[in-house]
Amino acid sequence: MAKIPISILAVDDEEALLEILKRVLKREGYYVHTAADGEEAIAILQTLPFDLVLLDIKMPKVDGVTVLKFVRSHLLDTQAIMLSALNEVDTAVECMRLGAYDYLRKPYDPTYLMGVVQRALERKRLVIENKALRTELQRLGISAHIITQDKAMLDAFETAARVAATDSPVLIQGETGTGKQMIADFLHKNSRRKDMPFMTVDCLRGRGLNLEAELFGDQDNSLVVGKNVRQGVAEIANGGTVLLDEVQHISMPLQLKLLGFLNTGEFRSLGGAKTLRSDLRIISCTNADLQQRVWEGSFGRELLKELGTVTLTLPPLRERRQDIPLLADAILETVAAKRGRKRIDAKAMNLLMNYDWPGNVGELKNVLETTALICQEEIIKSNDLMLPVPRGGELESADSGRTGARIGSPLSMKEMERRHIEGVLDSVSWDRREAAKILGLTQAKLVARIRGLRLKQRG
Repeated sequence: MAKIPISILAVDDEEALLEILKRVLKREGYYVHTAADGEEAIAILQTLPFDLVLLDIKMPKVDGVTVLKFVRSHLLDTQAIMLSALNEVDTAVECMRLGAYDYLRKPYDPTYLMGVVQRALERKRLVIENKALRTELQRLGISAHIITQDKAMLDAFETAARVAATDSPVLIQGETGTGKQMIADFLHKNSRRKDMPFMTVDCLRGRGLNLEAELFGDQDNSLVVGKNVRQGVAEIANGGTVLLDEVQHISMPLQLKLLGFLNTGEFRSLGGAKTLRSDLRIISCTNADLQQRVWEGSFGRELLKELGTVTLTLPPLRERRQDIPLLADAILETVAAKRGRKRIDAKAMNLLMNYDWPGNVGELKNVLETTALICQEEIIKSNDLMLPVPRGGELESADSGRTGARIGSPLSMKEMERRHIEGVLDSVSWDRREAAKILGLTQAKLVARIRGLRLKQRG
């Protein structure tokens, strides 16, 4: 089947500029139709489909803004790029608010224009694919607010949809901020246990005997002063689901006790003589390589086998960059009621697409929410983005001409993570509560990262 060419409508009342624009676009392989004014453009748009419209703003009879309003009302998937010989900030903001992809001032560099055209067409493709994706997610019984078109992510959700109704233990692997909690919530809400308790145990926060007491209870009053008995999660959540978060931090002795519980459903609380029973579904999350931990001797092979009856692996955001525009739109939509509707211009989106996001979707969410709070304009530009600057350099887009540590530089992920966390801490004067909020981490996890990366506050 022959590939359908991309169609573009170019609208400008200056005949010479319109001819140049047509020639440049056709040279890139696009099908190009032209109109000399807004009235003619609307007539053409009512009869022919277009992927993109390039609109001059100042035109006789009907101006470009009026045509833009028609496009947004009747041709929802068609993208629009506005062109103007005047540097009118208010008009540019109005066009972006109405849904234009970008606003360029004439005379424009043809190479730069083609870059904007390609990004606008990519946005149209993403919008159409996202509609198809939402239909597919609904078919699988997955909430439509989940936004991804990445195959690995979709495969994980499809597997989750198949096993949700079973009692199989599920291990969810992925970096911090990739959506492990979201998958765990989905598994419980679509299981036969959905009306029973769903409890989370933070295995990093409650190490040692405290974690054992939290899981299985405490009868001897050694950990809870003033109380004779402390019920554990295994007893409280009987019949429901328990999420073991950061499961790699469970000690070896407790791993053996947990393995016994998984095999028999039986346990004893700390100091207790009576054997208790509980019917639980166990979901585990980890940002570590548990197989590597097995080889190192810090995690039990049999426990990994039991916990990972079904294993889901979520890719980091840097491996699914095509999701960033869709996620960004969705995040800004959720904050629109409180902070006003915001849109991201093309350069700012390019910066987001080139950043490696060590904190993944959680970090993207925090960056955009903070930016939306601080940015006073409706259009978010690249210098508005609240991206942290690592010590010793600047975070930039790959096409930036400035020097410094650039996004996309040949750095290891560990070094990028170290610089990023260090930059966030420095930017908030090492206020760990605030830094954890920006990074999308708990304070306990942030402290663990600080220790693991050997970060120290400068005097």
